[in-house]
Amino acid sequence: MGSELPYHVPMTVRTQPKTQGRILGLDIARAFAIVGMVIVNFNVVMSGDVVAPPWLDFVVTALEGRAAATFVVLAGIGASLGSRRAREGDDPAAKASARTVLAKRALFLFVAGWLFFPIWPADILHFYGLYLAIGSLLLFAPDRTLLRAGLLATAVSFAFIVGFDFFANWNIGDLSYRGIATPVGFLRNLFIDGIHPVLPWIVFYLFGMWLGRTDLRDPRWRRRIVLWSAVALVAVETAALQILGPKGSVPAGVTDDSWRWLFSVEMLPPMPAYLVAGIATACLWIVGSMWLGERLSRRSLEPLVATGQLALTLYVAHVVVGLGVLEALGRIEGQTLPFIVVASLVFSVAAGAASWWWRRHHDRGPLEGLMRRIAG
Repeated sequence: MGSELPYHVPMTVRTQPKTQGRILGLDIARAFAIVGMVIVNFNVVMSGDVVAPPWLDFVVTALEGRAAATFVVLAGIGASLGSRRAREGDDPAAKASARTVLAKRALFLFVAGWLFFPIWPADILHFYGLYLAIGSLLLFAPDRTLLRAGLLATAVSFAFIVGFDFFANWNIGDLSYRGIATPVGFLRNLFIDGIHPVLPWIVFYLFGMWLGRTDLRDPRWRRRIVLWSAVALVAVETAALQILGPKGSVPAGVTDDSWRWLFSVEMLPPMPAYLVAGIATACLWIVGSMWLGERLSRRSLEPLVATGQLALTLYVAHVVVGLGVLEALGRIEGQTLPFIVVASLVFSVAAGAASWWWRRHHDRGPLEGLMRRIAG
């Protein structure tokens, strides 16, 4: 993560101006990430063995692990933007208050995620809680500390993946994890070998915190982000393609201990190349959304913005409502990829329309409002 971001970078980019309104592009990026998340998760649950059109399979496979990474980067950006005044001021009370709010939200998400876990074993909310908790401790740390912490998280995770069997406790077929009810299994799943383990997923959050401290409104800085991200993404994706083949495939004759897996950009296990690809994709995703937000009318963007602002509610809804309806219709397993994508898009459009209506009558989404009342 840190190799493409030398330590002098934070001192050369423009920091945020003193006054600025909400960046609609970030809400738009969340909205698009929701669509990507729905497609990926619907595919995990509903996919059958029917051969899909190659181009569609490529698109869906390319989204795996990238929408989730973008969400985490956006969360880190949000933490830095939300604490900007406290960070730039000299009031210890304001800094303590910002840390407390973030820590309380971390606890809310951690508990909410575990309540949701029996319904959705691939839950990310309880992991989010830990990302935010660690972020609250580093909320006002120097930029170099954030990047060094990211490098350390990457190194520890990499050492574990290379030295141990990442999938030893997993049954990927039904997303069950052996021993999660034991103290050791519980902690190991959270920090080392879960679906979104703190090590190394905290890297996405820390990078987002760093990125949120820069001036994302500056066109020159955004062009640099796009350039660096494009180069990094092309480099790791090309290497993975040449050495391992297309994303989502398992090369014939490659054993579990093969050196070739060092170049993997798959989400599981999360190798360093995946972290680079995830960060680069998130940056391109976010800058592209900001570009869109600055060129379309605010009225035309209302549904997208509202969708992004109800991300927490829609995350739960896509499982409870989306997959729930499909299960009631008997279309939950063994479906073709075209049907899965159409179902995902139908849910996403309906969710966008519902979000747009809700935001016209309420300040926050249902779960967003609940978190606000409980955690501040």
